[in-house]
Amino acid sequence: MTNNKKTLMITGGNSGLGLATAEKIAISNPEYRIILACRNKEKANSAVKKLQESTNNKNIIAMELDVSSLTSIRNFVSQYKTSDLGLLDGVLCNAGINGRNTGLTDDGFDIIFETNHLGHFLLTNMLIPYMQDNSRIVMVSSDMHNPPGQALKWLGVEALAYPNEHLSKDFVRYSYSKLCNLYFTYSLVEKLDSIPSKITVNAFNPGLLTDTNFSPDKSRFTDEFMQQIQDRIGTLEVSCVALANLMVNSKYDNLTGKYFDRGIETLSSPLSYNEENRAELWEKSIKYTNLSELDTLQILMK
Repeated sequence: MTNNKKTLMITGGNSGLGLATAEKIAISNPEYRIILACRNKEKANSAVKKLQESTNNKNIIAMELDVSSLTSIRNFVSQYKTSDLGLLDGVLCNAGINGRNTGLTDDGFDIIFETNHLGHFLLTNMLIPYMQDNSRIVMVSSDMHNPPGQALKWLGVEALAYPNEHLSKDFVRYSYSKLCNLYFTYSLVEKLDSIPSKITVNAFNPGLLTDTNFSPDKSRFTDEFMQQIQDRIGTLEVSCVALANLMVNSKYDNLTGKYFDRGIETLSSPLSYNEENRAELWEKSIKYTNLSELDTLQILMK
């Protein structure tokens, strides 16, 4: 591999927060090559063309990746390994779906669990051997990992991966997937630190972005609901700037294991720091993805 430029990958970067963040980085940091890794290659190519024109930056490319498919993830990593794109300087795990999605993936897992957590678990683990020593990983989580008016209780990983009929229809599955993002973040920090590695791993909450298509059905955004979550509402402009900075700004060079709420470092929920829960998630995620020592760093298998 050659590495003439810094290379940053964004999952789900063809719209919304991912696209806006890519645009900010392309304008402010033209030394970065940006990869939009998206499920729909046609939409990704369209987004690339739009970004190249709006930023006057041609160092933006598209690659096909479906984080709800373990096969797609392995194919993506295999393609990346044989490319001339160089070692990665950053991975932004941004792709995700909202709580109104139901059903199972082709791998047999709950679609929200695999899309929002399990796919990024496999992808990140497999890409770490192809990352620079000082690269950055950022997980887009949500303050809904601690939903208003409802205290989450850990149900165990199997209940989230294979939910019963009641839970499969419950919007709370999204909250659990965002909690998994935090467990993954904090576990990965701990394991990389034991190597030791200078790769940083942080989590980011963009707030509820009512100005994107992430929640196309706005019928639930009643005045009463909006008042209840007023402090949780974000804007695309503020959040994409904060997220772009977290990916490329030198002030974050040595910060790891942090949770940023729209750019402000804060604490996540007490439940998100439970070590037994995150150890269970890590162990089961290895099993579910069939991750092996040939796929990733040996230390990450423990």
